[in-house]
Amino acid sequence: MQITVNYDLKWQLKTAPNYQFTDDGICINTLRGKIVRKVVVSSTKGYCINGKFRSVLQLRKELIKIEKIICPF
Repeated sequence: MQITVNYDLKWQLKTAPNYQFTDDGICINTLRGKIVRKVVVSSTKGYCINGKFRSVLQLRKELIKIEKIICPF
């Protein structure tokens, strides 16, 4: 049995472009292909980006929209 899930990635971080987000707030590390869990540290929600905790408020300032890539195939 095989299950496939597709996510539409719309946002990425300026400082770490391999971490991308969906409109639903799901963070995915595109290098490893893994979903990054949202954690709570001292009542602050956030993600561990490159081994360091960053709050959601800090990450919102770094989000940029992913540009469409024109593929000739």
